[in-house]
Amino acid sequence: MKPLSLQPNLVEQVREAILEEVTSGRLAPGERIIQEQIAQALGVSRQPVQQAVLLLRNQGVLREAGGRGLVVAPLDPDDVQHMYDVRAAIEGLAARRAAERNAERAARQGPAYIDAGRKAVAAGVLARIVAADIRFHEFVYELSGNPLIAPALAPYWTHTQRAMGEVVSRDEAPRDIWDQHAAILEAIGRGDGARAEALAREHLERAAGFMVARLRAQRDTAG
Repeated sequence: MKPLSLQPNLVEQVREAILEEVTSGRLAPGERIIQEQIAQALGVSRQPVQQAVLLLRNQGVLREAGGRGLVVAPLDPDDVQHMYDVRAAIEGLAARRAAERNAERAARQGPAYIDAGRKAVAAGVLARIVAADIRFHEFVYELSGNPLIAPALAPYWTHTQRAMGEVVSRDEAPRDIWDQHAAILEAIGRGDGARAEALAREHLERAAGFMVARLRAQRDTAG
C-alpha cells in the first residue's frame, strides 16, 4: 500500500485502498483486518481506517469473527449471481436510454473508453482492468440521462470488483469482454435502443456465467 495524502474524502480513499488489497488477493478471505497495520501502511491515523472498515463491513466485504475482530468475508457465488441479475436488468435500461438520448455523444466519446480498456487488458494489470471496466459502465450510466442509475448500481460495484479480482487474479478473463463493450457502444451510437439493451443484458449474463462458474470451481477445490 502507498501512503495517502490528507484529503476531504480520506475515508473513501482508505476504503478503496483496503478494497484493492482484498480484490488483488493480498488480503485473502478469512484474513484478519489489523487496523494499526493498515493505518501505518497508508500513512494515516486510525480514525479514517476505523470508518473505512465499518463501511466495508456494512457492504459485506468484511465480517465479524468473534474475538478475532473483522476478517475478509468469502465471496458467495450465489450472491454474485444475484448481483449480476440486478445489474443486467438495470444496465439494460441504461443502454437503451443512452441510445435514445445521447447517441451522438456515445459515438464521439465512447471509442476512447474502449481503447483504454483494451490497453489495460494488454498491460495485464488487475487494477487497471477493473478501473477501465468501471469507467466504461459509468459512461453508459451517464449517457442514459437517468441520475438514479449510477447510485442504484454503486453498491454492487464493490462486489463486482471483488469477483473480477478473485477470478482474474487466478484465471484469464474472457478476451472478448471489450469486443462486447464495443458492440454495446456501437448500438448506442446508432441510436438502436432495443439492440443496445439486449447486448448489455447479454454481456452481464455472460459475465455472470463466467464469474460464478470460476468461483464455484475455486470453492470446490479449496473445500
